[in-house]
Amino acid sequence: MPQATDAPPAKVAPAGTINMGQKETGIFEAHPSKSSSPRIQFTSSSVAEGLITTQPDFSAGPMLAKSWSVSDDFLTWTWKFQEGVQFHKGYGEMTAEDVLYSYQQWNAGALHARSGIMGEYFGGVNGEFGGREGASIEIVDDYTMVVNTGVPWVPAQVFEFMRNGGGSSSWVVSQKQSEEIGIDTASKDIAATGPWQIEEHSSGEFWRMSAVEDHWRQTPYFAELTYWSIPEESARVAGFQTGQLDSFDMAFDSLPVVEAVEGAAMIGWPNAGQAGLNFYGQLYGLDKDGKEYPAYNPKLPWVSSDADTESEAWANAVKVRKALNIAIDRQAIVDELLSGFGRPQSVRDWMGFDERANPDWVYDYNPVLAKQMLAEAGYPDGFEISLVPAIRGAPAEVEACEAVAQYWDDIGINVKFQNIPYATIRPELITRKFVGVTCHTVGVRLSPIIGASNYVVKSTFSYGSHHPWMEERVSAASVEVDPAKIRADEREIYDWIFDNSFASSLYVHDGIWPIGPRLDPDFGPTDFSEVRTTVGFEYAKHR
Repeated sequence: MPQATDAPPAKVAPAGTINMGQKETGIFEAHPSKSSSPRIQFTSSSVAEGLITTQPDFSAGPMLAKSWSVSDDFLTWTWKFQEGVQFHKGYGEMTAEDVLYSYQQWNAGALHARSGIMGEYFGGVNGEFGGREGASIEIVDDYTMVVNTGVPWVPAQVFEFMRNGGGSSSWVVSQKQSEEIGIDTASKDIAATGPWQIEEHSSGEFWRMSAVEDHWRQTPYFAELTYWSIPEESARVAGFQTGQLDSFDMAFDSLPVVEAVEGAAMIGWPNAGQAGLNFYGQLYGLDKDGKEYPAYNPKLPWVSSDADTESEAWANAVKVRKALNIAIDRQAIVDELLSGFGRPQSVRDWMGFDERANPDWVYDYNPVLAKQMLAEAGYPDGFEISLVPAIRGAPAEVEACEAVAQYWDDIGINVKFQNIPYATIRPELITRKFVGVTCHTVGVRLSPIIGASNYVVKSTFSYGSHHPWMEERVSAASVEVDPAKIRADEREIYDWIFDNSFASSLYVHDGIWPIGPRLDPDFGPTDFSEVRTTVGFEYAKHR
């Protein structure tokens, strides 16, 4: 777990540059009120740090939070923060005031997938900025904060948005910087706490960062780290072959070519990510303002005109969604597109908890039955559907989605495939306006109930599917503190998701990091919730 490191006997200044090729980093915006995915995962792996870090067993370890304690009734949380942590750009030491300010801004910006939940946790007196009645916050001193949540909170829900890795991570920034130069300016040149500080960036091209000397946790061995945005796999491979890139976001079918590079090494991590299908438009019930969802359209074949799960309309919509699932050969995708570095999965957000999974959660590949089910549901000639890959840096995320499109085409579905940047499609996902299906890969969940929170009305991000039954069950499970009851609730919820094909998974994939000959491959991630692409460069030594 991260701790302040002892000074080496003889100080050696960082030297050299690490060049990392990413598919898409997004525009650099690092102020909490302005940052969103996919840039969140790249910011948290470089210039920023979370309050906690996810350890190999998915438990929470200290990062900017030195320690914490939770009362027996799960209402009062006492946070102790690291002392001596310096902000970039000369903005001084991090304090509890900066922590509270940062989370207020995450909530105010409403761009983070968990911004609403952050506002509820850090609710202030009587829910000052979106929290719960009876909540309170006390800053005891510069390094201590006491949060009373008003109602019990499950630790996994808190740790999930405080972690240091992945698209749901968060970080702390200097309040002083934002007040002095303004949020818009600060966001482009952020004063955070990570081992790298931003120096220069160009939209769609690169982020260039410099090493933070005397960093509280780990001073990098290299002087610079540059994230290059390179959408084409062939260009990233060529950059690695010629030594221009030291690592890159790699498709598994490039492995033989990469292994042939003299001096290259591979680092592998299990349970790096899980790909799923989200069926948008299943908007049953009312939105957070108590109104019907404008995008609810019961004429869509996968959407029911009746929210009653015993109705004929519901049964037909379930048949359509099940047909779309059994039309996909998941094992073939794993074998051919992941080169075997993964396994099929039918229920999303359950990766890493296989021992608790229902063995019946399997979509057996059966295109003949799929066509029969479509006919029974009233679509013997198929229908039109939009399919969009959420491009967030996971291996084979576009290729696997293209394979899904082909499988659906084989059973008579007219697929409108749209390969567009994730930053373009994400606003419609948040506002529940998107209609169609997305192929969406996420990292590990600290608990399956975390993934289920995307089906709740109050969640900022949405899987595009809401139903009163899910709203009631997930909301209740989210405030349950008995571990045995949480597990029972999770099984009930995910049994319902599978039985109704409300959403689904495609596969679990490993993380394979290609490491070039200039880097010593003996380093690992700072946070084990994000191992899809190479991270932890502050620990990378010269070879």
